[in-house]
Amino acid sequence: MTATPRSPIAAVLLLAALAARAATGLVYVANEKDDTLTLIDAKTLEVTGSIPTCARPRHLQRLPGGTRLLVACGDAGEADVIDLATRRVVDTSPLGHDPEALDLSADGRLAYVSAEDDHALAVFDLAARKEIGRVALGPEPEGVKLSPDGRRVYVTSEVAGVVYAIDTATLQIERTIPVGRRPRRLALAADGAQLWVTNEKSATISVISTATLEVVDTLPVVVDGLTADGITPVGMVLAPDGATIYVALGRANRVAFVDVATHRVRALVPVGRRAWALALSADGERLFVAGGLSNDLTAIDTRSAQVLKTIAVGQVPNAVLVDD
Repeated sequence: MTATPRSPIAAVLLLAALAARAATGLVYVANEKDDTLTLIDAKTLEVTGSIPTCARPRHLQRLPGGTRLLVACGDAGEADVIDLATRRVVDTSPLGHDPEALDLSADGRLAYVSAEDDHALAVFDLAARKEIGRVALGPEPEGVKLSPDGRRVYVTSEVAGVVYAIDTATLQIERTIPVGRRPRRLALAADGAQLWVTNEKSATISVISTATLEVVDTLPVVVDGLTADGITPVGMVLAPDGATIYVALGRANRVAFVDVATHRVRALVPVGRRAWALALSADGERLFVAGGLSNDLTAIDTRSAQVLKTIAVGQVPNAVLVDD
């Protein structure tokens, strides 16, 4: 007899391969101080509603099958699972004390979570609802990114100024890679050959070879009229064609369009205050950037590098996901 899944999350993982669904066509914005998600129509750019969440939502990621959204909450120490069709919380899963960011295994069962106050990477089995592994790291780990084959996970340490390359099978650190000051977030090139790292306090981006686990280039980010301490890169997202990485520049109140091949900034677009989080539409034609201190979302046409609209959201928007 087939065992009954122990939780709605387990059921989602079991049935994900069979799921066929239409995208909601919405942009989801996590508001850290409101404990809500703001919902915005990705085409009309109008607010269509909101969803209450657990305390201090900080990270958004779809579960396999695309019908449910995982919302990681720092103050709650858990994740809400939201059904995208009904807009309701249907399950929760523990994520430990003060989870910062995470990435999911390809099957959605394992969550690799940066535990900021614990100075560790924690691994949670979402279906079993328990922690199954932990790696001690330097202070304030933040960005987490799994390799395409799932065999390695990369984690930044803001205070140590390094990126850790960790073997997911053994949970042993393969290499500690020095980068710039206060590394925050990570993005992989389309072919997986390079790992890009934003260095918030250096106003730079480090590029790491995933073959040698060494820094092969450091890109300075320059904005006319601003000193380096006013340029604080954080979030990144790769275009679907792999040719451009979009980088949110924090206090510079801009987003940079960076050419992946040449490592050069080809456009700077003004956005809201303290731009950290950003996300792209599926076709790559619209970029959405959260202004964490202006409480807004800027929609940008990536073809023209022009702002389409600035949309009021909740207090301190800190994560964005597009489901189109």
